[in-house]
Amino acid sequence: MKELTELKKVVSHPYAYIRKYKKQTGKKIVGYCCSYAPEEIIWAAGALPVRLFGTNQNIHLADTHLQSYCCSLVRGILEEALDKTLDFIDGVIFPHTCDSFQRLSDIWRLNITGQFHIDVVLPVKLDTPSAKKYLADVLEKFRKDLGRALGKDITDAQLARSVKTYNKIRALVGKLYELRCANPQIISGADFHAVIKAAMIMDRDQYLKILTQIIKQLQKAKPRKNRADAKRLVLSGSVCTHPDMYGIIEKAGGVIVWDDLCTGYRYFEGQMNEKIAPLKAITARYLKRVICPAKHMELRGRGENLIRLVKQSKAQGVVFLLLKFCDPHAFDYPYLKEMLEAEKIPFMLLDMEAELPSAGQLQTRFETFIQIL
Repeated sequence: MKELTELKKVVSHPYAYIRKYKKQTGKKIVGYCCSYAPEEIIWAAGALPVRLFGTNQNIHLADTHLQSYCCSLVRGILEEALDKTLDFIDGVIFPHTCDSFQRLSDIWRLNITGQFHIDVVLPVKLDTPSAKKYLADVLEKFRKDLGRALGKDITDAQLARSVKTYNKIRALVGKLYELRCANPQIISGADFHAVIKAAMIMDRDQYLKILTQIIKQLQKAKPRKNRADAKRLVLSGSVCTHPDMYGIIEKAGGVIVWDDLCTGYRYFEGQMNEKIAPLKAITARYLKRVICPAKHMELRGRGENLIRLVKQSKAQGVVFLLLKFCDPHAFDYPYLKEMLEAEKIPFMLLDMEAELPSAGQLQTRFETFIQIL
């Protein structure tokens, strides 16, 4: 499938793609680090939003600013900024989520020159009466700040077009999840990961066209015979930037049929109402979407959502990917564990950093878990 090959090429060499794209189109590149960054506004402004995933190389420059016990994602992003790997970026957006990203914002402002820098101070509690108005005001302020940084006004018409584009992308990605859940053999885990990651890198209109063709071809493809003994699993956690993870799990006898990741389904979840003012629609989605541990909405909402995903996808177990030193997810894990135990849903916890443990070690752990299932 040539479309899939194109996406995999972009994901394998994202910075080469972005540099070429910037040279050909002249568009500004805006980096962001979190799924709470208001991408729809960035795209409406005529800039390309690009998610920063850090580096799997040795980190040394960032260590002069951040302790070694800070999460490797934050340290990796700062490393690439300090060593000029990210010199193609025109500006960076920092939604205030965890403490580490808030400190990264401060360090960036003081040490990285030649780029604009915008903080988006979102509410922490999303289910209070004042949260809706506060969030709407924050997004309106961001709209003005970004427009000023890019030297243009961001109109409602531009926002409405962006909302439609993102709605189409999210609907198609949701369809992809459904297709793979029903028939996991329809696309390999590594290829599936490439499709998802490309959504955070590529020109969104170009990505939408390619994704549309991929979905059409997958829908027409003859159903492949699933492995009868493969155990169906759900991934849960913050980020997963390792395509090898899927292959290792598949080799161990499992298959990922759904996820609860901020670089996965949680990033795409939720549609925006195209019949109301676009900024109101964007605000409503951020208030209603499934939260991450850095936000608060109901006491048991995240656990109930995870259990619902397991049951809907007919999964037999959950794999928690816990990024080391990620405090929000570490604090979240005990109560999720308790709720899964109450439902008698098996699970395993995998502590990880930017670099994965050896493939052999990982496969042994997954094989042991899958044998228990």
